[in-house]
Amino acid sequence: MLVHPDCAPCLLRRVLFQARLAGNGSESDAVSAAVRKYAEAISPGVCSTDIATAVHRAAYAAMGVEDPYLGLKIRSEEVAERLLPAAEGYIESSDDRLAAAAKVAIAGNVMDFGSGISIDDPDLFSSELDGLLAEGIPGGGMAAFEAMLSSSQRVLYALDNCGEDVFDKPLIREIRSRGKEVIGVAKGAPVLNDVTLPDAARIGLDREMDGIVGAGGFAVGLPADFSAELSEAASSADMLLSKGMANYESLSSRPIGLPTAFLLRAKCIPVAGSIGVPVGTSVVHCVP
Repeated sequence: MLVHPDCAPCLLRRVLFQARLAGNGSESDAVSAAVRKYAEAISPGVCSTDIATAVHRAAYAAMGVEDPYLGLKIRSEEVAERLLPAAEGYIESSDDRLAAAAKVAIAGNVMDFGSGISIDDPDLFSSELDGLLAEGIPGGGMAAFEAMLSSSQRVLYALDNCGEDVFDKPLIREIRSRGKEVIGVAKGAPVLNDVTLPDAARIGLDREMDGIVGAGGFAVGLPADFSAELSEAASSADMLLSKGMANYESLSSRPIGLPTAFLLRAKCIPVAGSIGVPVGTSVVHCVP
């Protein structure tokens, strides 16, 4: 997805949010570095996640903190683990387990902190969950997803945020219960509140799958240059399940040659407009 004017305030809000998380007085330096990098990198034909990667890399260097979100990531996982039994009960009582598990996984995508377009505190998620699960998924996305899954044996599962990944567990289990292999894709370096390989191990997510690989270096969304492990996993996969907005933004500009199901909450104008849904919609968007 190409960069949009609305990306600028979103990026700067998040830079300020994470600098405050760092707690070392680096707010002005981080924002200044981000503004300079944004001005340097912006042009009409640039992918939104390439700009975001450059901006956040500059901000992280100014903050001097490797993982400012770490405490928030752990809190998010704790909140999600407390709510997981209720989500699992929702799936158990459903007539369509796959659709219910997909809705649970998408509900977790509201744990996207600091942008001003979602919740900023994990504790707020508990008051959101019932309403999110009560919503439908518009269009024929779920039917297309189920058809894509039925014709696939090996599923590459691109993870998104910590806390959200707890709510990926039921969907991963449901896919594997159908005899499919699931290979997870996590970040190779801390960026925002995205799931890294150590984050996945901390909540036992790696044990829920048939394997897990790192995507590469510091990148918002999936990087243009895959790690060798991700390239190998992609070459043997039949489909990609991509969680979250940043992965959608990167992959809609750089498809990887696999049938792809994007599962996300369309939380901002650029992403919602790109998919053709109202802001705040739970989305299953399939690209053959």
